[in-house]
Amino acid sequence: MRVPPLTLALRAYRAGLWLGEPAVAGLLAWRASRGKEDRLRLAERRGLPGRARPVGPLAWMHGASVGEALSLVGLVEGMIGRGFSVLVTTGTRTAAELIGARLPAGAVHQYMPLDAPRWVERFLDHWQPDLALVAESEIWPNTILALHARQIPLLLVNGRMSERSFKGWGRSPRTAEALLARISVCLAQTNEDGERFARLGAPRVSVAGNLKYDAAVPPADGQQIAYLGEMVGDRPVWVAASTHPGEDEAVARAHAALKDRFPRLLTIVAPRHPRRGGEVAACAAEAGLRSARRSAGGRPHPAVEVYVADTIGEMGLFYRLSPLVFLGGSLVPHGGQNPIEPVRLDAAVLHGPHTHNFGQVYRSLDAAGGALSVADGPELATVVGDLLAEPARIRRMAQAAQGALRPFEGAVERTLAVLDPFIAQMKLAGQH
Repeated sequence: MRVPPLTLALRAYRAGLWLGEPAVAGLLAWRASRGKEDRLRLAERRGLPGRARPVGPLAWMHGASVGEALSLVGLVEGMIGRGFSVLVTTGTRTAAELIGARLPAGAVHQYMPLDAPRWVERFLDHWQPDLALVAESEIWPNTILALHARQIPLLLVNGRMSERSFKGWGRSPRTAEALLARISVCLAQTNEDGERFARLGAPRVSVAGNLKYDAAVPPADGQQIAYLGEMVGDRPVWVAASTHPGEDEAVARAHAALKDRFPRLLTIVAPRHPRRGGEVAACAAEAGLRSARRSAGGRPHPAVEVYVADTIGEMGLFYRLSPLVFLGGSLVPHGGQNPIEPVRLDAAVLHGPHTHNFGQVYRSLDAAGGALSVADGPELATVVGDLLAEPARIRRMAQAAQGALRPFEGAVERTLAVLDPFIAQMKLAGQH
């Protein structure tokens, strides 16, 4: 199939990143100096490999950050079962740390190179993937062009196109079409996502659902579950997960408002970015509450009112300690955080009004009675108090939430069914 020619904007972008490679390298160094890049693996961001390529057919899968990367685990397992090795790339340190612990044998992790043409070519020269899968909405022009030039099939999986992104791409329709036409298949999460991709020029679009509904529950250390569970005992407890600036204060004030009613209350706050643990502790102190930080070795002993869970990769532990979870990024206009993991671990969910990033799942949970929306901090305090006073109601909400997710499952199986023809063609071609 003939693809549209490159637009002037794409040519300028490509030339700019070719000539501006030293500036991009400087940006990487600056980010590393501020802890935003892994210094020990910084070369991977320039396309230099950190390990040898596995022998045989190789599938490359990319998930930019934590949610996207973890959603790929089911596909990783499916491709390994089909005789492939799998290279998983991510763009953030947090995602690298989490995905490294979740990958099965037969899969390796590297950092995604930045979209400088020479770095992308260097990366592809070494890894030589047989096909590439990119999660959600990662559209890097030079990477797409390099894969297309090498005739490596590129599939967009778990595709998501927000209304805002659609309008942005719509201002450059020829550029959008030139890129999307070079993607072999686009598997969208919802009908709305699929329609937006098709209108922008993606030639082969279908709806496979959201891979995150099929994701395994986050793991937790059994000894820590037992240890912290015994320490918490029968205290009333709730978790405020993935909180953003502006929400930590609301959570602390909610606890302060509930102290007289629940004098033994434990609030666990897990900031979206663990480096903000100090800010969360400061909010607790300002509200007159005693806190302890997990990153500093603190424990939720009886004198601690706010336990700051400022570590990476332990949300499975904290969800298992509490039957009630408030998901952050929703009292402030961030768009909400993914509620699927706490629901899978039998928690009732609370959230604020800003949930457009996960609108479909929140609408389903709310309609089923598995989640409740609160308008602001004072209402959060009221609803948390009402629910903690009725443990049976929390259990009913958790059961309703589980049921609300079932109709959305099966995206991994549907995605692998689309991949099978590509695999069959490779075997017929005898590439390996």
